[in-house]
Amino acid sequence: MTASFDTIDLDFDRHHIWHPYTSVQNPLPVYPVRSAKGVFLELEDGSRLIDGMSSWWSAIHGYNHPVLNLAVASQLQQMSHVMFGGLTHQPAVRLAKQLVAMTPEPLQKVFFSDSGSVSVEVAIKMAFQYWISLGVTTKNRLLTVRSGYHGDTFAAMSVCDPVTGMHHLFKGVMAQNFFAEAPACRFDELCLPEHIAGLQQQLEQHQGEIAAVIIEPVVQGAGGMRFYSPDYLRRLRELCDRYEVLLILDEIATGFGRTGKMFALEHAGVVPDILCVGKALTGGYMTLGATLTTEVVAEAISSGTPGLFMHGPTFMANPLACSVAVASIGLLGSYDWQASVQRIEAGLQRGLEPCRSMPGVKEVRVLGAIGVVELHRPVDMATIQRQLVQRGVWVRPFGPLVYLMPPFIMQDEELALLSAAVCGVVETIL
Repeated sequence: MTASFDTIDLDFDRHHIWHPYTSVQNPLPVYPVRSAKGVFLELEDGSRLIDGMSSWWSAIHGYNHPVLNLAVASQLQQMSHVMFGGLTHQPAVRLAKQLVAMTPEPLQKVFFSDSGSVSVEVAIKMAFQYWISLGVTTKNRLLTVRSGYHGDTFAAMSVCDPVTGMHHLFKGVMAQNFFAEAPACRFDELCLPEHIAGLQQQLEQHQGEIAAVIIEPVVQGAGGMRFYSPDYLRRLRELCDRYEVLLILDEIATGFGRTGKMFALEHAGVVPDILCVGKALTGGYMTLGATLTTEVVAEAISSGTPGLFMHGPTFMANPLACSVAVASIGLLGSYDWQASVQRIEAGLQRGLEPCRSMPGVKEVRVLGAIGVVELHRPVDMATIQRQLVQRGVWVRPFGPLVYLMPPFIMQDEELALLSAAVCGVVETIL
């Protein structure tokens, strides 16, 4: 006799599977998904949830999209994987051509990796090896700003917020880097000299030690969901040039349209020395990351000892992932995605407006297809998650932040229901 999913599999899950950011002693409840289509997740009990998270910001086209399904199925008939050392294949070449064409002209070299976090690891290693190849061995630290988040692997953790970030417990284990205050200038403001003075001071004092500055352009994601002025990035680019340090932009969360621009760096018109992408790169279908850099950086690394870049993931440029990424980028180009993001932005502004007057709400902010309700105190995850599910939506808050990252295909009616559910739950928990 086959046991039901609810009575057996969930029990096994609870006792044997370690979910992200949870305790094995007191695990948070999980909700079994049977299928997903469009903007809906269907649970085992038949109920449907409007997905407000795009599966951690990646499923920009929604789920079970016929174009993306076909890309995976067609590639599967050719090969699912082949090592990238000494070999190449059409999906990787096509994807690299797309990425080079859609990013600023100086970014000509593409290095594929397994995930967003690994693309950051690659970027950091590139920055260090660049200086080592030039014979500069003292530039072995990084500079970033507080309230940032760059991933869960060790080099990435070392540039996440050192106090409030998810990795502060590892202080003393990770590499110690330099931090400046988070940008205080809001998205629609100019960056004044005092806004970037702390970062400039760090560059002045530690120029000989800093290999690169790494930052999330315009939107600080999981470190606080903060939006800051594009003018800050312009000033930062000038400072990096003045003090001779590389600039790494982490577009893993913001890339592929999330802020209303294809890449958030376009708000500022700046060009980094190294660029990281991931998440929505494949439309949420498969894990894949990429790190792009300039001819200058690549040539310096290749001219030094040992004359090659010291990195090579096993599943680098996986053909299935590259094929669906090509299709996902093509899908963005097949319709007016910017109009969709603008429509979602307007819907989030309308829908989340009631939260502004609630006493426990610190701020409501919206940019592109990102909506954030920041509370004065952290939420109780188990309680708020259950209430949101009961209202028919999937939203995954963290700390004091209840935020939305809906798929670009979400229609106005679904967006209104999603926003109303968030406002209703926020009101009950305050």
